[in-house]
Amino acid sequence: MKTTVSVIKADIGSVSGHCVSHPALLEKCDEVLGEALETSILEDYYITRCGDDIDLIMTHKNGELNEEVHKTAYDAFMQATEIARELKLYGAGQDLLSDTFSGNIKGMGPGCAEMEFKERPSDPVVVYCCDKTEPGAFNLPIYKIFADPFNTAGLVIDPKLHEGFKFEVYDVIDHKKVILDCPEEMYDLLALIGSTGRYVIKRVFRKDGEIAAAVSTERLNLMAGEYVGKDDPAAIVRGQSGFPANGELVEPFAFPHMVSGWMRGSHNGPLMPTSQEEANPIRFDGPPRVIGLGFQISDAKLVGPVDLFDDPAFDETRRTASRVASYIRRHGPFEPHRLPSEEMEYTSLPGVMEKLEPRFVDMDD
Repeated sequence: MKTTVSVIKADIGSVSGHCVSHPALLEKCDEVLGEALETSILEDYYITRCGDDIDLIMTHKNGELNEEVHKTAYDAFMQATEIARELKLYGAGQDLLSDTFSGNIKGMGPGCAEMEFKERPSDPVVVYCCDKTEPGAFNLPIYKIFADPFNTAGLVIDPKLHEGFKFEVYDVIDHKKVILDCPEEMYDLLALIGSTGRYVIKRVFRKDGEIAAAVSTERLNLMAGEYVGKDDPAAIVRGQSGFPANGELVEPFAFPHMVSGWMRGSHNGPLMPTSQEEANPIRFDGPPRVIGLGFQISDAKLVGPVDLFDDPAFDETRRTASRVASYIRRHGPFEPHRLPSEEMEYTSLPGVMEKLEPRFVDMDD
């Protein structure tokens, strides 16, 4: 029987603005998932947070989009939201767009990354969780992991990786998808995924069809029709023995690349890799954060995690991210710090434009 790893996340309330989930919310989620463990809906679970987002990492044998698993996550978030409202936490329940469960979490606000696979003799899996950014933030690191030989030496020297990988890319605006082979269609892939707000890597497969990575691609603002918080994606990536080595999985994050999100979901900034303990986006509600947790999957149980970015080798990356943050902050409300106009349509800016609209007049030629 195959094992399924499901990561379902949501922002349901924070202490003092948009920075840290309250421990009572995580405790309630632990209570709900513990009950699901006792009734054998789940095989195992681990709960973490990145900033104000709670990430439920669950293993089970029910396959992807399973109603019982998704309802477990949804119930956990709903019950924790009640506590958030009692505590008057900021943004209580903001990622829950409906109070009625409809079979699975898709389209209801929370983000979801899942993969089902037959366990190998040793199966390392890394789970990445973000705050203050969008799903396209994973485009660059996932590309580098599975298609860039300057990052992943195994693409050159490991016969098991030498044939490359297949990338499933979503167009989150027109709701279409395409699968591209690498290295054969590398330039076509790059032509798409460089537009991180529209084209998002959803899954990566080996050429034999074996799943290698999965990313949550839910665009919360597009579902809600207005700004209700950034998407704050999660990703699951398999390593070793036919996949890139774990060291190759974390290497792309040594470069704090620019991502959109940050303050009010309206600014570009560097993605800073931190430990779980330091995943607290404070400065200007940021800069955007990513944590990485390394597990072994053993008979559908989670062994670990290793806090992968709790490593002094990433100190220089964090210093670089801080310097970049200081530089770009000096742009204030100007691009390229503030997002371009088409990306601002789901923020509070349209309210300002509506106020000014009557004052615009035609220009004389």
